[in-house]
Amino acid sequence: MSPSDPALPASERSAIVRDSLGVGIATGAYGVSFGAVSVAAGLDVWQTCALSLLVFTGASQFALVGVVAAGGAPLAGTAAALLLGTRNTLYGLKVGPLLRWRGWRRALGAHLLIDESTAMSVGRDSVPAARLGFLTTGASIFVLWNLFTLLGAVAGTAIGDPATYGLDAAVGAAFLALLWPRLGSWHHRLVAVLAAAVALGAVPLTPAGVPVLAAGAVAVVAGLLRRPGRPGEAS
Repeated sequence: MSPSDPALPASERSAIVRDSLGVGIATGAYGVSFGAVSVAAGLDVWQTCALSLLVFTGASQFALVGVVAAGGAPLAGTAAALLLGTRNTLYGLKVGPLLRWRGWRRALGAHLLIDESTAMSVGRDSVPAARLGFLTTGASIFVLWNLFTLLGAVAGTAIGDPATYGLDAAVGAAFLALLWPRLGSWHHRLVAVLAAAVALGAVPLTPAGVPVLAAGAVAVVAGLLRRPGRPGEAS
């Protein structure tokens, strides 16, 4: 934070922390599913935990163990994980200038750059608010995701289907909560509907995780095709 950045009011700080922790708990708890699935796919507990510590992007982790579970080569699983992780590069183009970190702070922030931490930082009114939302969300998910990964890996298949506990619904609900406030204009609503349609259409035709990339491509194309606003018109 630079000297010119205003301090956050206590009420705003509390609201950001509350919302960020809510997203962090809902998302981090789903790590139990990854832990159980990874061990069932043939990875041991330490390999499973290392993936959550070092990779730390759920879609890529599930893609890797999914390929391994299906009998694919580890290199093929790694390629699938890297493909899904490319979206984080696009997040960095937006979040980097927003947070204004340099040096080791920038490197640390890069490891916490995931869907949820990005969503909880963009759209904030100030740099301190964006940083707080990013750090609280990213750190809470990182801690809980790794703890629940260990729990799921140790418990293995004995823990049962995570859907039984509603954890799969919790993650989807968290994403909807992040998306909803950004649908304030007809343009955003139209892009959201088109992206959802493309993702649903891609589900039976593509590997897991690719529909998310296809939906993201819709938003990119829409942004490129949208005409610049008239002088004086808000972008």
